[in-house]
Amino acid sequence: QVRLVEFGGGLVQAGGSLRLSCAASGGAFSSYSMAWFRQAPGKEREFVASIPWNGKFTYYTDSVKGRFTISRDNAKNTVSLQMNSLKPEDTAIYYCAARLSSSTGSNRFPSVYDYWGQGTQVTVSS
Repeated sequence: QVRLVEFGGGLVQAGGSLRLSCAASGGAFSSYSMAWFRQAPGKEREFVASIPWNGKFTYYTDSVKGRFTISRDNAKNTVSLQMNSLKPEDTAIYYCAARLSSSTGSNRFPSVYDYWGQGTQVTVSS
């Protein structure tokens, strides 16, 4: 059983930056593809970014490309999301997710992920 705990959410003005981190425990972290999703009030959970087990590729939804960067540290069992040039439309609860996979591709569907964190709120004021 893998446990995921997110850190780093908060309130920031538009144009500012936040760094989210997700600490994993209870499993072989380097065997998991990791992703960040977000869910705004009244909307479905949407894919933000993912990174495969080896960290050699990164994938992003179009709306965050060039602003967000996903990274992982397999030695520390952590995955991070650096968010720059934040916009009010980035306001959401952000979730870390893990999927046991040897693929280096991306999967943007929440249903394929095996484990989820509890979420951390990100609020961007205009």
